[in-house]
Amino acid sequence: MSGEMMPNWLYKRAFLSPERTALEFETEKISFFELHERALSLARKLASFPIKEGDYVSFLLKNCPHTVELIHALEYIGAVTVPLNNRLAPAELRFQLEDSNTALLIYDESFSSQAIEAAEPLKSVKAMAIHELGQLAESDFQPKTEINLDSNHTIMYTSGTTGSPKGVILTYGNHWWSAIGSALNLGLQESDKWLCTVPMFHMSGLSILMRSVIYGIPVVIHDAFDPDKANQAIHSNGVTIVSVVSAMLARMVHALENKYPESFRCMLLGGGPAPKPLLEACTEKNIPVFQTYGMTETASQIVTLSSEYMLKKIGSAGKPLFHAQLKIEKDGAIAEPHEVGEIVVKGANVTKGYLRRKQATEQAIKNGWLYTGDLGYLDEDGFLYVVDRRSDLIISGGENVYPAEIEATLLSHPSIVEAGVTGREDERWGQVPIAFVVKNDKSVTEEQLKTFCREQLAGYKVPKNIYFVHELPRNGANKLMRRELIQFLKEDKRC
Repeated sequence: MSGEMMPNWLYKRAFLSPERTALEFETEKISFFELHERALSLARKLASFPIKEGDYVSFLLKNCPHTVELIHALEYIGAVTVPLNNRLAPAELRFQLEDSNTALLIYDESFSSQAIEAAEPLKSVKAMAIHELGQLAESDFQPKTEINLDSNHTIMYTSGTTGSPKGVILTYGNHWWSAIGSALNLGLQESDKWLCTVPMFHMSGLSILMRSVIYGIPVVIHDAFDPDKANQAIHSNGVTIVSVVSAMLARMVHALENKYPESFRCMLLGGGPAPKPLLEACTEKNIPVFQTYGMTETASQIVTLSSEYMLKKIGSAGKPLFHAQLKIEKDGAIAEPHEVGEIVVKGANVTKGYLRRKQATEQAIKNGWLYTGDLGYLDEDGFLYVVDRRSDLIISGGENVYPAEIEATLLSHPSIVEAGVTGREDERWGQVPIAFVVKNDKSVTEEQLKTFCREQLAGYKVPKNIYFVHELPRNGANKLMRRELIQFLKEDKRC
């Protein structure tokens, strides 16, 4: 579908179902027609700035309706959206502003110091608070009511686990096929309502907004994750689908007093497999969990495990979406079942590359296949099991040690609610695994946990040390940041 043209999604949705609810935030309900009108008004103000087609506009905003309005306003102009992680330091933000050649940074007042400090040294970047943007006069311009699926929609920066963050180019077509693939897999019902409690600057949050206008379903927006509020939205606000990572799901299950209503049909789980005890608890409480595998480069999920397999295929991310392909490569050849290799994916939702990173693009994408840098294997039925990030691999005495495997073992202990594993240099073995855990039982000891691990893991996989901490380092999407664990020792954050 190269060069395929289609109507602007919000423009078309406002025509098809103008009175249908698009957004719910606190006590406010906004229809698709109202969202269209607000986005169009904001686009006219941006055009007076002036922002024009092809410009890059960054935002540092909370989860709220004006963030959604801005994203659609930029679509009407044909500008490219650059969502920024509001947890980043000004120097990190400055790098992304400069790297993306951002013309305008729009921010919420609560992020004003970060935004101003990040943008001030850059002469080419203008920083403006969202309320200031609202005060601009509207200019007369012709909104783009038709889009090219090959056109760039978003530049979303990777977390920078190795080297500097890279700007992932996501086209309209990437977002379209991500939404279509998800609908073909999960189905679509007239009563669907998606809860967005993950950050909109992250792929999981942004993808919900894209699906909303394409499917014609409401999004319930929470400005931050709160397990009680999330459960309440399911019980009382008609939410049928929620996107979470394991840490969020565990907190929701822990806070849950009554089973979810039968209308709730999908807990879409990303960020790694859920531990077996958590899945068993979900089964007891009638929570259908759909585990997924995806990344920024695939515009959200590209592999999903249906709830019917969540206990039959513990630890699996499932099978590729209908339009996608997947293979495991080892030493340049297709791996055998259960043989660990690099996960390689292909599909219309896969990025065309990294912004101004020709070499990185050529290394990652070959003949249309994306080499993810993740390690995994396929079982004899074709189900994917993600083992770990290649960059997180620990090599101890010549043996490969996968942090995720140790974390899953620790999380299966009833006293452990969170676990993170990384490698530490060792004179004898080269590296040894060490673990950081959050516990819910003060009496459990390090030696007890080591004994527990020895019963389930090979000796070289048992953590050399297990440290108790109050919390683990996580990014804006609540994903564990293993590379920061070793810093806990330097800063002595043990409890």
